[in-house]
Amino acid sequence: MIAQFPWLTTIIILPLVAALAIPLIPDKEGKTARWYGLGVALTDFALMIYAFWQNYDFQSSAFQLVEKYPWIPQLGLNWSVAVDGLSMPLVLLTGLINTLAIFAAWKVTNKPRLFYGLMLMLYSAQLGVFVAQDLLLFFLMWEIELVPVYLLISIWGGQKRRYAATKFILYTALASIFILVAAFAMAFSGDTVSFDMVTLGMKQYPRAFELLVYAGFLIAFGVKLPIFPLHTWLPDAHGEASAPGSMILAGVLLKMGGYALIRINMEMLTNAHVYFAPVLAILGVVNIIYGACCAFAQTNLKRRLAYSSIAHMGFVLVGIASYTEIGISGAVLQMISHGLIAASLFFLSGVTYERTHTLMMDQMGGIAKVMPKTFALFTAGAMASLALPGMSGFVGELMVFLGIATSDVYSSSFKVVVVLLSAVGVILTPIYLLSMLRQVFYGKQNTQLHLDAVVPDVKPRELFITACLLLPIIGIGFYPKLATQTYDVKTVEVAAHARQFLPVVAKQQPSSLYSTIITAPTLANSQLPSLVNIAD
Repeated sequence: MIAQFPWLTTIIILPLVAALAIPLIPDKEGKTARWYGLGVALTDFALMIYAFWQNYDFQSSAFQLVEKYPWIPQLGLNWSVAVDGLSMPLVLLTGLINTLAIFAAWKVTNKPRLFYGLMLMLYSAQLGVFVAQDLLLFFLMWEIELVPVYLLISIWGGQKRRYAATKFILYTALASIFILVAAFAMAFSGDTVSFDMVTLGMKQYPRAFELLVYAGFLIAFGVKLPIFPLHTWLPDAHGEASAPGSMILAGVLLKMGGYALIRINMEMLTNAHVYFAPVLAILGVVNIIYGACCAFAQTNLKRRLAYSSIAHMGFVLVGIASYTEIGISGAVLQMISHGLIAASLFFLSGVTYERTHTLMMDQMGGIAKVMPKTFALFTAGAMASLALPGMSGFVGELMVFLGIATSDVYSSSFKVVVVLLSAVGVILTPIYLLSMLRQVFYGKQNTQLHLDAVVPDVKPRELFITACLLLPIIGIGFYPKLATQTYDVKTVEVAAHARQFLPVVAKQQPSSLYSTIITAPTLANSQLPSLVNIAD
């Protein structure tokens, strides 16, 4: 029998090996390096599409394209990678965003070989996080991606780049310690020692131990998501990072936190998730309200978009906490949707900065007159971010609302409070986004910016990058199955698995709305743990 080709290993290793070869390229001005980096990224993205098209079964929730090789047996470390419905769409998102980010960095002239080498290393590490099936390998990939991000901000960032980069590395590196400690605690718990995620998910842990491990992972992943109050690194990192760096930060890195919460906290520590789910719902609401209010107070364009990202990732937390198929599906769709939307907005903010040389919105104004195409694209991205019907953001947030509203795990009063407060955030979003458009593109021109007919509007390369992000946003908005069919089977399994660990299942007839969304039995609120059964 012919052995299966190691598609995932090839996809992960190719950008890394290509990055290590960049110093050998004779290139002073960076022209060769940028074509080389773009070619490698495109090749890797094409390999992903081909591998999944030929070998991935969308009707199966099992791990596919499985590869497992002994790496460091003395440490119990295996090169174990695979994809399923939860990771496969995020792998494709990673390929698209990173490829477009490298294309967006076309004008980098400061240390170009180092820049493109770091971008490819970051590309490789992100893919490794999403496909790793060994918890120690997951940790290594999680750590590797920190170094390129730190250097990309500290070398190619704005005036306060070193402060922002240092803050980023301190937050994320310290948080990663919790992953390492929790991973070793799980691995050495019980009679067998293993870092294999499937094996760890089948172990039985003492309740207090599992709650502590869950809390450790929550802190680590909460920094990356980010969850209030562990979020303060994000506005500084976005405010100082270059546009390509911000595209990857918002488009991919934040999704690593949401993915890990589902993969590890929800799937592997399901008993503890029963107690933490209401906490996630509350933290999600706080993220939504707090992020929206802080966004409205920002005068820096990229910082406003950064706080907007914090607000939108709050819906991921609410969806994960819902215990319903549609809620978890909405959380995954929100990650995909926000990755596309945020990448487009941060790229367009970079396009605007190149023309105006400022990110302060109170110093802009009237730009729409000289850059009408940029204005139209920015408006389309903002409409998607504020969840306009027909855009992917609307579908993701609607699914999360339906998921939490129809969940039978919580009391009616708890659900009403969560839904109403989340709706307040939805109302605030158009206010700060439309205000952003008004300050930047409308009103009287700032004569000090010297904007006139000579200022170039969006160029063909920039139009192509934005179109590659806006087309799937609109496509998913009108036909959500484009995205949901890639992971629906998996989210159904995740929801069913999580509900098995709730204390009591009452065989009752679901409500008519609930039965159209999820077929699992209704759960008896009266016998759930006190933390879950919020008082009416």
